[in-house]
Amino acid sequence: MSKETLQTATLGGGCFWCIEAVFDELEGVEDVVSGYAGGHKENPTYQEVCTGTTGHAEVVQIKFNPEIISYEDILRVFFSVHDPTTLNRQGNDIGTQYRSVIFYHSEEQKASAEKIINEITEAKIYENPIVTEVTEFKNFYPAEDYHQEYFARNPYQPYCMAVVAPKVAKFRKTFADRLKKKKVAS
Repeated sequence: MSKETLQTATLGGGCFWCIEAVFDELEGVEDVVSGYAGGHKENPTYQEVCTGTTGHAEVVQIKFNPEIISYEDILRVFFSVHDPTTLNRQGNDIGTQYRSVIFYHSEEQKASAEKIINEITEAKIYENPIVTEVTEFKNFYPAEDYHQEYFARNPYQPYCMAVVAPKVAKFRKTFADRLKKKKVAS
């Protein structure tokens, strides 16, 4: 699969460590990069984003093969691994940098996001209304290297054990049929 045929999704659902860890295991996803999007400061640092003054959200940028997984299925996974009903927070992570947001890259992605939000709302999956922003993609800045593959490299870090691991476990159970196949060494 050439890089030109991959599509991009940019999603924020709280701490990027959680979202990255899930999408790293999803069949059809070729690459996941943690970073910052939606703000006004160029090349922000993690410390700057944490202040909530840059306007950025912690996001993941996902490169995926649409022949294996659709954008709508990417969104279905996204909505299952975070709480899209809490404004500017996920659990104890509070601030606009932790907002639930979909940065769409095309009008088709915008329509898909609105369709999936309506689908979830009509199914009454959540007791409270979905507050996920659906916003046109403007910028993305990769986070510092130590944030990339954070859960894979730090599974026993307390935040990872308490917050990330349960989300990954729920994802694995819910989407067992969509997990990447493990390569067996010969």
